[in-house]
Amino acid sequence: MELSVRPGAGATVVTAAGDLDIATSPELRRYLHAILDEHEAALCVDVAAVQFIDSSALGVLVSVYQRLAGRGQSLTLVSPHERLLRTFRMTALDQVFTIVSALPAGPAAA
Repeated sequence: MELSVRPGAGATVVTAAGDLDIATSPELRRYLHAILDEHEAALCVDVAAVQFIDSSALGVLVSVYQRLAGRGQSLTLVSPHERLLRTFRMTALDQVFTIVSALPAGPAAA
């Protein structure tokens, strides 16, 4: 798993690549919650380069969503590929998260 962060158009953007699974979920949790501690902006997690996601990683995303919702902010996922969208649909998380196919256009999102 690889993670990176940068400012984006109206949200902090985290890009994830590789597998998000039980082996990487603790690191993912630490990373995302540290970002929430440091940044007051909404969060956008780009999972376009994620090959696999399991229930432990979904749980991490739910915890991030709940924390953001508690402070009136949003979590957006960038997921242009059917392989991950299917997982979000099967777990009904497509009804919880805002899921877009690409990052919004803007000077900081390039």
